[in-house]
Amino acid sequence: MDPTADRLASAAARGQVEEVRALLESGAQPDALNGLGRRPIQVMMMGSVRVAKLLLLHGADPNCADPATLTRPVHDAAREGFLDTLVALHQAGARLDVPDAWGRLPVDLAEERGHQVVLKYLRTAAGATQGSG
Repeated sequence: MDPTADRLASAAARGQVEEVRALLESGAQPDALNGLGRRPIQVMMMGSVRVAKLLLLHGADPNCADPATLTRPVHDAAREGFLDTLVALHQAGARLDVPDAWGRLPVDLAEERGHQVVLKYLRTAAGATQGSG
């Protein structure tokens, strides 16, 4: 087990931007699994867009899926209503068209929770993707 991976995941989960930055700059791997088998981007404080951007800047995979639920960080951000984090993930290449284990897309989760601003972004992004194909 890599203690640095646990420290990075814990700092990301707490939204500790400077700790995340220090760990990444000292060589912590942005996609290393913590003791629970999760990556920092999967457990990060979804409301901390700065943590998300740091992890992504250092190469974190925006499309990593939870092995049990198949949810991705964009599912979590959409469900919780964190537009800025969702946009950062999407701009870094996160796919919005991949369902979780229950067949739900991020747009479905935003709709279930009534996050209208997130819903508008996801619908606009989906339309732009469909229009460019």
